[in-house]
Amino acid sequence: MKASFNMTASKKIVLLGHFGVGKTSLIRRFVENTFAEDYKVTISVHISKKNIEINNNDSVSLIIWDLEGQDDIKKTRSSYLLGTSGFIYVFDLSRPITFENLEFELKFIKENYPNIPIKVVANKMDLVNKAYLSQYSDYFDSFVDFFVSAKTGSKIETLFSKLAEELI
Repeated sequence: MKASFNMTASKKIVLLGHFGVGKTSLIRRFVENTFAEDYKVTISVHISKKNIEINNNDSVSLIIWDLEGQDDIKKTRSSYLLGTSGFIYVFDLSRPITFENLEFELKFIKENYPNIPIKVVANKMDLVNKAYLSQYSDYFDSFVDFFVSAKTGSKIETLFSKLAEELI
């Protein structure tokens, strides 16, 4: 009889993006399956953890770092980024200012942290309509991996699961 065992890997995931794009709400929706309308600014860093199963016998312990928002990614403390296994870059679909420098910011991440997967997430899908999305469709098609809503929970589990699968 073949012995089976569960392997649990621990992976550090860092969420990046401007102030107020919903990084904390995304994490809260994923970890606790809750959403709060009140906005609380993250100061410094907040760390959460959630174990998820991938494949049949493997699980991953995601150590999720919620960093304070930055309008310029270069201002993010490099010490927070050490040991990162994967990045989730979040922007607010309803606020173009949060994605106008997306190409530059992604280039900065890729140059300074090569070979670390990045998922680009357009949050607050519940606040925009199809006409708005089509206005930016070429831009979004080039960069966005997931359109999500922390409020409704749409695509949040899929986002974290896909990233976890990539890391194993």
